Amino acid sequence: MIRRRWIFVLAAFVATVGLADSGYLTIKHLQGSYVRCEDECSAVLGSKYAVVAGVPLAAIGATAYCVVLAAAVAAALGYGKARPVLASMATAMALTSLWLVYLQAFVIHAFCPYCMLSATACVTLAGLILIEWLLRRRLG
Repeated sequence: MIRRRWIFVLAAFVATVGLADSGYLTIKHLQGSYVRCEDECSAVLGSKYAVVAGVPLAAIGATAYCVVLAAAVAAALGYGKARPVLASMATAMALTSLWLVYLQAFVIHAFCPYCMLSATACVTLAGLILIEWLLRRRLG
């Protein structure tokens, strides 16, 4: 159980990194401020894919990271009902991130380092949850 608990602690850390990243982008978007990065970043953050129904995609990501952070902390503290929430959120976020990386590569033809950091965090979270699931099945 100790090993699995550390996976949840690590997931909470990764979620905190993702929250800081998406929170920064959300604040910059809402302020109408320029994000300091290359032209490719501006192409991604200024694309029609950066806003969903009037809400910055980064704000949706920040909200998702908050849920994951809370679920990871709860799971680390032994609250078993947090694991399915964490697993479903991490999976959905990783799949969404893969779609967004596809859009950057093949539709927008530009990559945003902030977006790639978030995608890395999402895929890492899904990987951690997969490892925890495998350990739980193996160790019982």
